[in-house]
Amino acid sequence: MTIQRRILVATVTACLLLPLGAYGILHFQRPPRTGEHRRLFPGITYTRDARSQPRPVMIHIVNIDLKTAGLKILVTPKVPNKSRTTSEFLREFKLKVAINASYFVPFYENTPWNYYPRSGDRSYAMGEVIANGDRYSQPGSQWAVLCISRANIASIAATGTCPQGTLNAVAGRELLVSDGKPVPELSTPSAPKENAYPRVAVGIDRLGEKLWSIVVDGKQPLYSEGLTKLELAELLAKLGVDRALNLDGGGSTTLVMAASNGVKVLNAPIHAKLPTIERPVANHLGFYVP
Repeated sequence: MTIQRRILVATVTACLLLPLGAYGILHFQRPPRTGEHRRLFPGITYTRDARSQPRPVMIHIVNIDLKTAGLKILVTPKVPNKSRTTSEFLREFKLKVAINASYFVPFYENTPWNYYPRSGDRSYAMGEVIANGDRYSQPGSQWAVLCISRANIASIAATGTCPQGTLNAVAGRELLVSDGKPVPELSTPSAPKENAYPRVAVGIDRLGEKLWSIVVDGKQPLYSEGLTKLELAELLAKLGVDRALNLDGGGSTTLVMAASNGVKVLNAPIHAKLPTIERPVANHLGFYVP
């Protein structure tokens, strides 16, 4: 083999192996498949639950006491309808914990380099969104909504419209839990077959004084393959949730917290088929405590 041919073969081999190596590094950046429970900030606790049944799945649970002194809630403001990753949202508004929130348009994801939106691109949340009293996305009956009052009392409106006086709101899609039980529509014989998938949900107690944010990783074989909506609803009911709402999941699924060195991603997002890469989304739900 000539020197030129050896150089060509080595170059081609390197070009093939480098992406595989980078992909492997991303896998090792995911949280370990071990359980964890700790207090993150006053009034905010975090639990990581690594399960093997009915399939490998990583579940992240943030429990928030909405009556905590000084706790503030922030929904992504309207102007200028620009997309952000959840980390960018948390960093920009100096929050402590944040998740992605509503479904949005436009969106496409063809390859790791061909997708929309990117950070800064315009995108629009579906259903009612209220940020600090400013409603900038209109209600829709098919988009149930989490509503938070000025007194930090939470409710979930299946009608898609929050009551007057709501300070912050993010819409999801369907209810998962009502009166402490999975909604019947998820388990009837006519219910559509659901695949395991990355999921995000919020749940509240009967008084609206406690809020659970549930983030389930998925689309990552042998690490975390997700839950069905019924499985997620059953999990929420076991946690003691009175009412729960399904938010945008899939590649949008992200949970972040403030850390000493900036932002820490607590779950394993998978955007454009790349693990640990965050998707820019239209809006988010964040929490701040002094």
